[in-house]
Amino acid sequence: MKTVGKKFPKFSMQATVSNDIDDAFVKIDNDTYKGKWLVVFFYPKDFTFVCPTEIKAFGDLNSEFADRDAQVLAASTDSEFVHLAWRRDHKDLNDLPFPMLADVKRELTSDLGILDKEEGVAQRATFIVDPEGIIRFVSVTDLNVGRNPEEVLRVLDALQTDELCPCNWNAGQDTLKVA
Repeated sequence: MKTVGKKFPKFSMQATVSNDIDDAFVKIDNDTYKGKWLVVFFYPKDFTFVCPTEIKAFGDLNSEFADRDAQVLAASTDSEFVHLAWRRDHKDLNDLPFPMLADVKRELTSDLGILDKEEGVAQRATFIVDPEGIIRFVSVTDLNVGRNPEEVLRVLDALQTDELCPCNWNAGQDTLKVA
């Protein structure tokens, strides 16, 4: 699995960005958000049960990620058309403020080492990538266990201080100083 300190792999794929078929799809690649932090979270499948709770929670915090110059990207191995159908069908996903990447060829999930071999889907993984394209945080949970987007935001805050942050540190608190 790609981990902290490694370059985030090159990618280019379709993404679903709205519920209107006329402008629902765009191509997104590494350069689309050049110079920004990326928060890329992968989930197993559309039309499931745990996944929409996470996606909604990231959506609820999207403006806070944006305030930190970070772009949130959701990704699964479902197609852009399945993403569109799910956005339209699920009330909590109707107005998602971030793109849903369609890794239908499973190239990015394979390059990152997060393709679940038994299920053939993305593992529930989160990557924070700095503006230079370097992975600074990775978290992977069991397919049945949802993650905490507030914790991802807290880690982004800590990374952006570029200082030593103690356990349970939160924005506004003192960082550690080496004597």
